[in-house]
Parts: sequence; structure tokens; C-alpha cells
Amino acid sequence: MIFDDMGVLQRFLNIFRAKTNKVLDRLEDPRDTLDLSYEKQLENIQKMRRSIAEVATAKKRIEIQANQLQQQANKLQEQARMALGQNREDLAREALSRRASIAAELTDLESQHTQIAAQQDKLVETSERLQAQVAAFRTRKETLKATYSAAQAQTQIGEAVAGISGSMSDAGATMQRAEEKIAQMQARAGAIDELLESGALTDLSSSTDDIQAKLNKVSATSQVERELAALKTELAVAPAPVLPPAAATGGEGSLAPPAAPAETLASPTTQSETQPEVNP
Repeated sequence: MIFDDMGVLQRFLNIFRAKTNKVLDRLEDPRDTLDLSYEKQLENIQKMRRSIAEVATAKKRIEIQANQLQQQANKLQEQARMALGQNREDLAREALSRRASIAAELTDLESQHTQIAAQQDKLVETSERLQAQVAAFRTRKETLKATYSAAQAQTQIGEAVAGISGSMSDAGATMQRAEEKIAQMQARAGAIDELLESGALTDLSSSTDDIQAKLNKVSATSQVERELAALKTELAVAPAPVLPPAAATGGEGSLAPPAAPAETLASPTTQSETQPEVNP
């Protein structure tokens, strides 16, 4: 369970690093993924080098400890010889006993030293192989990034020139549909007007048929002609206005009295009635 949790945590960290590394670039950019993979491989190389350094340190520590034990063993060997020279067999036996224990430790250290040396050689070999793989990956990574960038640039230029990008395509299609609809509506309106004028279509909004419409049009034209003729006749019969003459006396600027109206003059019938009757 603990290893499962660690695996989930490691996956979460990898995803977080990938998102953080390409926050300023387009989502799922292959160049960012390649860079992240390269950085992780560099981290693995650093870990491998640290492991080699730790193994080398442990190997060196064992060598130092073995040298110290070997010096102690030599010293005990010398002390045992000196004790026998002084007839102190007990001291010689104690010195040799301690030397035997040190010899066992030296054997154990030698075995550990052999194992650690083998591990070190294996780690060095693995590190060299990993470095070669990372170097090859770096070259391949840069090649892929350059190829991707060139392809992306060519695609963008092609879309801009051909006008097949999303926005250009939508705008062009919208304008084309609008122009086609306007032309269709104009043609339909013109055709309907011509058909109505020619009488091929009946105006359903009117209560009269086409024959009555033509008769009404003729009647309206005749009525206009009659009214025009009446106006011409009225203008021709009307008398011209008469201005009053100027007075002979009375000074300048004076006007003659107006003439008596026609109603005040005696008619011929009235004069005949006022004359005396003459007998023959």
C-alpha cells in the first residue's frame, strides 16, 4: 500500500512538473515533453554519479579500516614474539588470540571490499552507458524540436496564405452566404413586380380582379383628362380685369370718381315710360 501511494505521488509530481514547465507554451507541445524527459534523464545521471561517489567512499573507508586492522595484527604478532622471548607464554597466547580475531575481521572486510568494488564497476559502466544514451537523446530531441517548429511554421504560413484558417474560413463563408441570399431576394422581388404589372399574378390584397384593375386605371386617366379640359375652358372664358381711368382735374394724384354701377342707369323700358305720349 505504501509503495502504491508513493507511485501515485510520483506520477502526480511528474504531471505537475510537465504542466509547470510548459505553462507559457501551447498545451501538449511535444517540445516541452522532450525537454522535460531530457531534464529527468539528466537528474538520473546526477543520481547515478552520487551513487558511484557513495560506493567509492564506502570502498575507501573499508580499505582504511583494513589497513588499521592489518597494522594491529602486525603489532600483536610482534608482541607475541616478544612475550615468548621473555618466557611469557600466556601473553604470547593472548596476543595471538587477538590477532586471530583481527584476521577474521580482515577477511570479512576483504569480502565486503570485493563486493563494493564490483558494485562500483557496475555503476560506472551503467553511468557511462546512460550518459551515451542521454547524449543521443539530446541530439534526437533537438532534431525533433527543429522539425516540429519548421512544420508548425509552414502550416501557419500555408493557412495564412490560403485563407483556410478557422477565422478566415468562417468569415468568408458568412459573406458568401449573405451575398447569395441578397441576390436571390432581389431577383425574386423583381420577378414578382414584373408578374404583377403584366397581370400574370393576381394581387390577393385587392378585392378587384385584373380586368377591373385595368378598367379602373383607364377611368382614372379619363377623369384626369376631363378635369384638365375643364380647367382650360374656364381660363379661356374668364374676362380680363379693367383698371379705372385717371381724373382730368382735381390735381395730380387725384383719381376720378368711380363710374356709376350698371344697376343705376335707366333701362330703355324705364325711359319710354317717362316720356309724354305724342299724338299723331
